[in-house]
Amino acid sequence: MLDVRGLKKVYEGSGRRVEAVRDLTFTVDAGELVCLVGPSGCGKTTLLKCVGGLLTPTAGEVLIEGRRVTGPPPDMAVVFQEYGRSLFPWMRVRENVELPLKQKKLSSARRRELVADALESVGLTDAAGAYPWQLSGGMQQRVAIARALAYEPDVLLMDEPFAAVDAQTRADLEDLVRGLWRQRGITILFVTHDIDEAVYLGERVLILSSSPTVVQEQLKIDLPAERDQLHTRVAPRFAELRTHVYEQIQAAKRGAPVDRLVKDVSSDTPPLH
Repeated sequence: MLDVRGLKKVYEGSGRRVEAVRDLTFTVDAGELVCLVGPSGCGKTTLLKCVGGLLTPTAGEVLIEGRRVTGPPPDMAVVFQEYGRSLFPWMRVRENVELPLKQKKLSSARRRELVADALESVGLTDAAGAYPWQLSGGMQQRVAIARALAYEPDVLLMDEPFAAVDAQTRADLEDLVRGLWRQRGITILFVTHDIDEAVYLGERVLILSSSPTVVQEQLKIDLPAERDQLHTRVAPRFAELRTHVYEQIQAAKRGAPVDRLVKDVSSDTPPLH
């Protein structure tokens, strides 16, 4: 579904040249949920903007189902970290969710149907007539997720979407995303700086090196498909996986050489059941 090949991004200006991303190559299968983590400032957001067609890479390419990305793809949606800036405060919730649908050739009845379904999916049916500023931060991010769902994307990019909410709300939103992913079969690339979140959510975790960034490791997450905040996070296997990711990120900060691209740590310990 998603194919990133030799992606490189260099920022130039005011006499400075910054190589943010050097040589990123990875794939995401259709219907897969992949989390992407790395040291602070390693270029995660730059990568996501290139994948979403919001930035033009200096070299390399991004393909969606074999089609090269040269601008925002019509079958992709993005959920950003700053939900407060992505929602229009003068529009009611239903209008915010419906807005991207006006670019599609859909009847008003079909748009209303998609909006209602998306709001129901995130538990905000009763908030359809409210304004964003009347909602909590977590509810506003649910609106942003609903807007992405209503667009019916094949690929959903999420850029640290829960970084600005409290811990309890974050846990609820993590479970919401996993539930929606399993129900709808959307391909999700989820960028986060939170190691526990990456291990909890993903089927695979891509660990990035320090900038200029390459893929340091691809880690298979062999936790059960059914996960919950109470039991999964205290399981020994969860601890092993998060420790491994943490060690790799610390190694990346020290500038350790990238000598392993693919790692499956399931060989030593049986998966949790």
